[in-house]
Amino acid sequence: MIDPVDTARAARAARHWAEVWQKAWEALDTDAVVALYAPSAIFTSQPFLDPDLGADGVRDYVAGAFAGEGAVRARFGTPIVDGDRVSVEWWAALTEAGEEVTLAGTSTLRFDAAGLVVEQRDTWNLAPSRREPPSGWGS
Repeated sequence: MIDPVDTARAARAARHWAEVWQKAWEALDTDAVVALYAPSAIFTSQPFLDPDLGADGVRDYVAGAFAGEGAVRARFGTPIVDGDRVSVEWWAALTEAGEEVTLAGTSTLRFDAAGLVVEQRDTWNLAPSRREPPSGWGS
């Protein structure tokens, strides 16, 4: 049986995660992102890549990604919560290596009791040019 207290805690943690990620991505603020993760977090940025491990692994991944990005406009959808598992859609139009692109993806997350991410698995797609999300996206 799913504990409603755990579900409510996961929902709060997910909303906080999405708010911080949105602001930090637009500001290219690696430290703000890393602060969301437990010291032993497992972060998988793409299904076929090895995970980045721990806060240091998250820092390495995020710093590397942010290094080539600019003019970011990020959006995060309403989290979908099932027990301790959460999915959040995200959409970002940005400049990457001098090219205008749009990233659209979903992060599946688990949080510890303190609200820190202990596991994250991302799937995403990249399209050329800046694009707006479709009608109804993220809700």
